[in-house]
Amino acid sequence: MKPQSPDILIVGGGVGGCAAAMAAASMGCRVALTEESDWLGGQLTSQAVPSDEHPWIEDFGCTRRYRAYREGVRQFYRDHYPLRPEFRDDRRLNPGFGNVSRICHEPRVGLAVIEQMLAPFRSRSNAAGSIRTLMEHFPVGVETRGDRIASVTLECRRTGKRTTIAAPYILDATELGDLLPLAGVEYVSGAESRGETGEPHAPEGPAQPDNVQAITWCFPMAFDPAPGANHVGDPPAQYARWRDYTPRLTPAWPGRLLDPLDVNPITLQPRNLPLFPDGSPTPVAGAKKRGCWWLYRRIVAGELFMPGQTGPPHDVTMVNWPRNDYFEGNIIDQPAEVVATRLEESRQLSLSLFHWLQTECPRPDGGQGYPGLYLVPEIAGTADGLAKRPYIRESRRIRALTTVTELHVGAIARGEALPTTKIELARAEKFRDTVGVGYYRIDLHMSTGGDNYIDISSLPFQIPLGSLIPRRVENLLAACKNLGVTHITNGCYRLHPVEWNIGESAGLLAAFCLAKQVPPRAVHERPALLAEFQALLADQGVELDWPDIPLR
Repeated sequence: MKPQSPDILIVGGGVGGCAAAMAAASMGCRVALTEESDWLGGQLTSQAVPSDEHPWIEDFGCTRRYRAYREGVRQFYRDHYPLRPEFRDDRRLNPGFGNVSRICHEPRVGLAVIEQMLAPFRSRSNAAGSIRTLMEHFPVGVETRGDRIASVTLECRRTGKRTTIAAPYILDATELGDLLPLAGVEYVSGAESRGETGEPHAPEGPAQPDNVQAITWCFPMAFDPAPGANHVGDPPAQYARWRDYTPRLTPAWPGRLLDPLDVNPITLQPRNLPLFPDGSPTPVAGAKKRGCWWLYRRIVAGELFMPGQTGPPHDVTMVNWPRNDYFEGNIIDQPAEVVATRLEESRQLSLSLFHWLQTECPRPDGGQGYPGLYLVPEIAGTADGLAKRPYIRESRRIRALTTVTELHVGAIARGEALPTTKIELARAEKFRDTVGVGYYRIDLHMSTGGDNYIDISSLPFQIPLGSLIPRRVENLLAACKNLGVTHITNGCYRLHPVEWNIGESAGLLAAFCLAKQVPPRAVHERPALLAEFQALLADQGVELDWPDIPLR
């Protein structure tokens, strides 16, 4: 069968892939976008991870399209949800009142907004570019010709049918950098050595390719406050294992993983956060709300809604906690049966955490468990209530023209050991080839190599063009977490607005190269071409630098 031939093939329909598709199509390109699940959106939707964002996101520090996504989420709630007037009129509505983001929201809402943003490019009446999507397709083969990728073969997960697509430009936006080994693209995985990168927080000795951050199978969890509410079911198959599991980490974990004690990610000192505000699911009116797990990633806040016939909806929080981080084994470059086993263990860990919270979690009143907790399959879009896909923090990463290290963006490494709330005028390395900006702490979760958290200050940073371009292959671009970063700097380049910016800039770069008939390397090397491309980015609403004002 003759290969299909769009202008740009984007493999992976997560945050970066969707942003890349919108950007390239806006430039008049014909785009094929593939996704292995049945939901587009990745972290925001199928992985059920509420947006992790920096504190200045409402004013600057993201692309115009990402801001349109955020405002689209707010408008969706205003249009379709029975919000109280004071919340409907709030210009900076946070639908879930979660602490982790200014816009904690349900995965299905994120999916609806992404589909709405893509819709104009899927219409035959659109005179600009177009986007054709292939859902539930994953790559199984790549044909190369010299230093170029000629085509990618994908298999449909439901039917087993295979489709081959050829395109002048290929963007890898998969969660694990799946095209890299298939195409023989040089890449790195796991932790580089300190001798290779010079990073203060990289491990001494040889590189550790199997040492990657934990994956997490997230799930939405609601609470039924009715007296005597009991939603407890049978324990999951591996419950005994995970209930008694004690992590082997350095520095040491304070006890069992399913236990009230965990660690402060920054200090690694033991802490005991309650599940609910004030330690109770029904806090006393006027009591001070201290830190708790429930409010951290809450995506449904009952107090926002007008009461219906049965009152406001139950609160829902998204469980993406250290307690369901799975770090018993790496899933990159492993045999299929090993990957399947480890993914199932990750699912079982999350189900076990939920059952432990229902039945054995110590309560402030001396009792055990919260039987009023229940899973919410309709929010996750699955039968069992877990997210459709695991949250992947760390991917294969291309050997890029530019690799961003801790020396470029780390506050301590750059002599700027500032408190997290006083970044002020300090900035990361200035890259001449900047194609965007981002900010988040260097936040590495527990790893398969036995490392406890590495959570250190970074500085507001840029995304260099060279980090999107492989050293050898000419027509492949990184479009998500698989860009040229290290195990350490992945910890601040992996978050939602940064991944969106990476994908959007990669999509615009491919379109620019097609229009100019030049390879990406030429844009990186020639000052005039680079200036023209950066002008295009700015015109498209991509911020290239942080404002020259104090950030507080």
